[in-house]
Amino acid sequence: MIQYHDKEWGVPVHDDRVLFEFLTLEGAQAGLTWQTVLNKRENYRRAFHEFDPTKIARYENKDVKRLLSDPGIIRNRLKIEATITNAKQFLTTRKEFDSFDKYVWRFVGGKPTKHKFDSLSQIPATTRESDAMSKELRKRGFRFVGPTICYAFMQAVGMVNDHTMKCFRYDMV
Repeated sequence: MIQYHDKEWGVPVHDDRVLFEFLTLEGAQAGLTWQTVLNKRENYRRAFHEFDPTKIARYENKDVKRLLSDPGIIRNRLKIEATITNAKQFLTTRKEFDSFDKYVWRFVGGKPTKHKFDSLSQIPATTRESDAMSKELRKRGFRFVGPTICYAFMQAVGMVNDHTMKCFRYDMV
C-alpha cells in the first residue's frame, strides 16, 4: 500500500490500457477494501490478459467459468461479466473519441484537479465530475461505475490530486 501510494496513486495516466486496468480494478473493489484488490492485481493481470480490452471483449462463457474458478481474483460473476461488458464499451468509446484517454479526461477539462485538503476526512467520496462521469458511462452501457467508483478511479489515475497538502506527494504530481 505504501509503495502504491508513494509511486502510483494520483500520478496522471494517459495510457488506454492502464486506464482500463484501473476502471476494472476500481469496479472489482466495490464492497471490498482497496488493499484486497491491490493484493490481487498481478493475478488480475494474468487472468485478464494484461487488461487487453480487445481480448476481454471476446470472452465467452468458458472464460467466465475459468475466471470464476480462479482463486487469485475476486470470483464474483457480476463483476467478471461487467469487466467483459466494459471492455466492449471501452472499445466503442475509444473508437468514437480516438482514445479512451481523450474521453475520460474531458471530465476534468484535460488536466488534473488539485485539491487543497489538510486531512483525509476532507476528501469527498464523490464530486460533480465523478457524478457526471458515472452517469455518462452508465448511459454508454458500462457497469460497476457508480459515482464513488468513478471518483476512486479519478484519484487513482491522477485526474484529481487528493494527496493532503502535508503529504510529500502533494507537489510531486
